[in-house]
Amino acid sequence: MRNKFLLLYAWSIRTVLFFFPDIPILMRFRGFMYALGMKSCGIDFQVTHDVVIRGLQNINAGNNIFVGNHCVIMGSGEIFIGNEVLIAPHVVIISGNHTKFKNSYRYGNGKPNIGTISIGEGGWICSNCTISMNSSLPSGSVLSANSFLNKKFEITNAVYGGVPAKMIKHD
Repeated sequence: MRNKFLLLYAWSIRTVLFFFPDIPILMRFRGFMYALGMKSCGIDFQVTHDVVIRGLQNINAGNNIFVGNHCVIMGSGEIFIGNEVLIAPHVVIISGNHTKFKNSYRYGNGKPNIGTISIGEGGWICSNCTISMNSSLPSGSVLSANSFLNKKFEITNAVYGGVPAKMIKHD
């Protein structure tokens, strides 16, 4: 029942605050409202007007996070976002995946595959990236534009990119 309430709660935040401009005080207010339903959330969580966030009960967010326009965050499994993370526009973060039943994903067996996602402190996720379940972006790292992160990396302060993502450069 709590999950259904939080789904309706997240929808109402987006609906009521959609037409307000993306200025820091209003983005912080949106973030504060989302944080009330999240598993944990630090201060200064800024969310632009057209972000879609579902599964608030599974999202852990640190301090000083910015989520850009047209992002989708689906927390069917746990999502950990470290302090000072920048999420650019058009990023998709989904911690679950469909299953297959009788050669069809449309009517899977009813139990989605669920995993975790970890975005390390000081990370930057550039525009148009997708992050799938059971993946990790280390602290101080960049996920370059148009990339697909689908595994765990451990080398910090690096640039990752591509489809699927691989390490491009290490500082």
